[in-house]
Amino acid sequence: MFEEFSSGYYLGRLYVQPTDGDAAVIDRDQHEHVNRELYATGEGLERLDAPLVMKVHERHVPVHGEDGVPRDTLFLPESVVDATRIQNPPTLTEVLLAKADRAKQLLRITGRGQDRPTT
Repeated sequence: MFEEFSSGYYLGRLYVQPTDGDAAVIDRDQHEHVNRELYATGEGLERLDAPLVMKVHERHVPVHGEDGVPRDTLFLPESVVDATRIQNPPTLTEVLLAKADRAKQLLRITGRGQDRPTT
């Protein structure tokens, strides 16, 4: 799903689709898989539900897992899609996934931490 891109990011391609929800989400199983494969250190107990941080064009967004989302699809709030260059969604789009250290830094800076907004 994602491949090495740079010292701070992995590169992937997802169908980006607007949603009226207030959080960015992908399929729960894919979310846990990415957490396990790319964010986990293998030391002790680790959370597999921690938000991933993806960069879609110029926007960094915390991404959570949710049931009912099609595989390889990123649901973004409409306001976030509107702030990107995405045209005619759902569109297969290159997205960057922040590596674990970079994701923690971005979540800390933005104050978005571990909690998912309630709907």
